[in-house]
Amino acid sequence: MILEIKKYPDSILRRKSEKVRVFDEKLRRLCAEMFETLKINKGLGLAAPQIGKSLSFFIVEFNDKRLIFINPEIIKKEGEEIFEEGCLSFPGLFLKIKRPKRIEVKYQDLDGQERKIKADGILARVIQHELDHLDGILFIDRLSWLKKISLIKKLKKMRA
Repeated sequence: MILEIKKYPDSILRRKSEKVRVFDEKLRRLCAEMFETLKINKGLGLAAPQIGKSLSFFIVEFNDKRLIFINPEIIKKEGEEIFEEGCLSFPGLFLKIKRPKRIEVKYQDLDGQERKIKADGILARVIQHELDHLDGILFIDRLSWLKKISLIKKLKKMRA
C-alpha cells in the first residue's frame, strides 16, 4: 500500500517523535509500506513523521540495501561537508546543507536488537536528514536565518 507523504507545513513534521516500544507485525508491515512509498516517490529515505506517525524510526534504501533505523541516536560525528539535499515533504526543493561527513549511529532493528553502523558520504547524509525528522527538524532549519526567512516567504507564495 502506498502511503500519503505529509508535506510542509503539516504540523506533524514539527513534532518530536515517541520511542518505539513495540516490535511487532504491525511495525513490520508499516516498514514494508514505507519502502513501497519510498520507491514510488524515488526517494532515499523516509521517516515515520512524514507518513503521519509520530514514532522514532525511519527507513533508507541505498545501493540496493534496505535499512531500518528504530530509536536511532548519533553517537559520533566527524568532519563536515556541504551537499545538496531534497526532501519528499518539500517536492521539487533542493538546498545545499552543511552536515557532518562521517557518523556512527546506534539504533534498534525490527526485532528490537541494538545495532551500530558507521556511515559516510550520501548514506551519512540521508541518515542525518531522516533522523532530523524524528526531532521535528526540517532541512530548511539548517539554513542561515536570512535564507530560511526568504525561503519560507517563497513557499507561502507557492501555496497561495
